[in-house]
Amino acid sequence: MGLPKEVTITEVCPRDGFQTLPGEVPTDVKVDIINRIFECGFKQVEVTSFVHPKAVPQMKDADEVLKRINRPEGVTLRALIPNLRGLERAIEAKVDKVKLMLSATDSHSLNNANAKTFDAMKDFEAIVKRAETTDVKVGASISVAFGCPYEGPVPIERHIEICKRYEQLGITEISLADTTGMATPVNIKLVVSTLKEKFPSFHFSLHLHNTRGMAFANAVAGLEEGIVDFDSSVGGLGGCPYAPNASGNIASEDIIHGFEEMGIKTNVDLDKVIDVAKHLRELFPEQIDSFILKAGKNSDLHIAPGKQKKIGE
Repeated sequence: MGLPKEVTITEVCPRDGFQTLPGEVPTDVKVDIINRIFECGFKQVEVTSFVHPKAVPQMKDADEVLKRINRPEGVTLRALIPNLRGLERAIEAKVDKVKLMLSATDSHSLNNANAKTFDAMKDFEAIVKRAETTDVKVGASISVAFGCPYEGPVPIERHIEICKRYEQLGITEISLADTTGMATPVNIKLVVSTLKEKFPSFHFSLHLHNTRGMAFANAVAGLEEGIVDFDSSVGGLGGCPYAPNASGNIASEDIIHGFEEMGIKTNVDLDKVIDVAKHLRELFPEQIDSFILKAGKNSDLHIAPGKQKKIGE
């Protein structure tokens, strides 16, 4: 089928998952969960976001979390940042990579960043210049890339213009985010194929939400277009606080299980991921959404039932 033989899964539960919980997660709990996640074998983990505590109070302890977590060799620690102040905090906390926040539409951007899309991008130049004086790498995102809850479908021309401006800044690692779970395999393939053709030097990844049950189908569509990097969240924990009804990310155990069943290596220990998901289910039972936790792996065989006794025998 021409699919890649290997993919990279970035775990985003510590950021995307925790930020949407109704209450604040104790720092000790965050540190414990992140350390458990490290043991699963992920090569990149989005550990937090350096945003203003009034905007996202669940992330107010970001600096403390970074001080206390383990730092396994070979694991990239990524954080989301909204501005130059966020970058300075990330540098101080010694993260390896930061990801810039940007919405594809003005309506979502005004709600998320209090500025229209291209106005929000004006601050990125200072961030890039500051990061160039450090070892911190800069990637970027396009939120609501496959549909906005306020404006609907996003014209492909909009993505092209955003990527042109990213290119001018020297940013070529872009996460395409289905923030509201509005994507279908058709528009995944359209957006990815068009952008890869227009920007061959870019490295695109997919950040998929399972709001309407389409996330794994969308992941396969991405695979077919050559995407080899995906974000996911253990237990399906997550969602966007600035997008109505945007439920959780695709569960890490679901996408890992699905890819491995297709013969695609993820190099992540699925059983350990499931153990973390079960632990999260104990802590946040109302927030977990995972097919593997409900049904188990394909390889989880059962004792065959005996002969069925028919009624009337």
